[in-house]
Amino acid sequence: MKLHGLYSFFLKSTALLLSGVVLLSLSSCKSSVNTKGQVQSWLTKGDESIKLKQQLPLAFVNTANNFQNIEIDDTQKFQYIDGFGFTLTGGSVEVMNRLSPAKRKALLNELFGKGENSISLSYLRLSIGASDLDSEVFSYNDLPQGETDLTLSKFSLERDKELIAMLKEILAINPKIKIIAAPWSPPVWMKNNGNSKGGSLKPEYYDVYAKYFVKYIQGMQKEGITIDAITPQNEPLHPGNNPSLLMPSDQQRDFIKQSLGPVFKSNMIKTKIVVYDHNCNKPEYVTNILSDSEAAKYIDGSAFHLYEGDISALSTVHNAFPDKNLYFTEQWTGAKGTFNEDLNWHTKNVIIGSMRNWSKIALEWNLANDAEYKPHTSGGCTECKGAITVSDKENFTRNVAYYIIAHTSKFVPVNSQRIASTQGDNLSTVAFKTPDGKTVLIVQNSNSADKTFNIKYKQKTAPVTITGSSVATYIF
Repeated sequence: MKLHGLYSFFLKSTALLLSGVVLLSLSSCKSSVNTKGQVQSWLTKGDESIKLKQQLPLAFVNTANNFQNIEIDDTQKFQYIDGFGFTLTGGSVEVMNRLSPAKRKALLNELFGKGENSISLSYLRLSIGASDLDSEVFSYNDLPQGETDLTLSKFSLERDKELIAMLKEILAINPKIKIIAAPWSPPVWMKNNGNSKGGSLKPEYYDVYAKYFVKYIQGMQKEGITIDAITPQNEPLHPGNNPSLLMPSDQQRDFIKQSLGPVFKSNMIKTKIVVYDHNCNKPEYVTNILSDSEAAKYIDGSAFHLYEGDISALSTVHNAFPDKNLYFTEQWTGAKGTFNEDLNWHTKNVIIGSMRNWSKIALEWNLANDAEYKPHTSGGCTECKGAITVSDKENFTRNVAYYIIAHTSKFVPVNSQRIASTQGDNLSTVAFKTPDGKTVLIVQNSNSADKTFNIKYKQKTAPVTITGSSVATYIF
């Protein structure tokens, strides 16, 4: 073997050694604070043999090699980040409340705390009334058939009292957590079909429904819970769920500009209005609304899911309306999915994809359910897998969505800023600068084989090998 071949072999072997597994569980993970010149790393493998475990530290070197570079450029700055997390459904609350007090407290601290053993979730989504992952369908103004309540005198948050109680516990752990909320359906007496499933909001109830949002926001504020943003409707083009509502783009535009925006303004509501909250295959839904100047003046931005379409739809909207924010608010992992497929697809698209396309948040769907994917409404999702499965009062399991989010939420705090990073050979990347000056790089390896590359930053390189079908987070 020639000398340069031996040298290349030595470098690659060293990189493989430095990327070797440290048999260190999350519970014993040390702080991400690193010494100068070192790169800390955490790894999750698609075969489940390693899940968010810290690896041996890497080092920046001055020696050249022939590995591909993933170059980070912190002079190119993009959007600030609001957070990462899940939807706290009523069903999530129900099953987590089945845990013993000690186990429940430990789980909440693991999810929302800032310590070594926590994943530091920083953003939550709520349903306004029931979602399809509640035990029953309800709104905050349910009435006997044929009755109406134009003054909303019977409005009550009582059905969400357990959710509110858990939110207060979460806020005690992380007082700065941000919340976005969305209805799955208005009260049925406001709908043209008088049913929780499908139908549309009657125009004569636009003002009343806008006041319903105000009552919700004010009621939550009285409980010490700030709603940072709302969307007028979850999945407005999917009226087949229970509960659900059909709200085409023209209707949402008119509801906002005629009622929701003016009612928020007259009541001095600071909660952001975010439109759409549905799939990436219909960016024109958003552009239609934002092209209306009367509606647009009340709108902060738009929200997306990725059950259809391509994540680049967010950039399509950003390029057309660069002054409006973007939010990625939901993607579910299902009963029939595999850990490997879901880890890699969701990290590539939901985390890296949404961030590279200007989103301020990345949320997976349901936080928790039981081993039978319950609770859910009659007609709700029967295969949605929570990030946590609660088995009994002393046991729960961390599922793939937990690790998808944790690889970012644990290391990228609120007000971090996305910075430029190049892509590699089937290596998807996104990078951030944190408020305290750390650089965080997320890498997803779509190759089945291991890949060696350099993290290149300010003319220095750190050679690293990422195993096949894996996700890694690097901090320096």
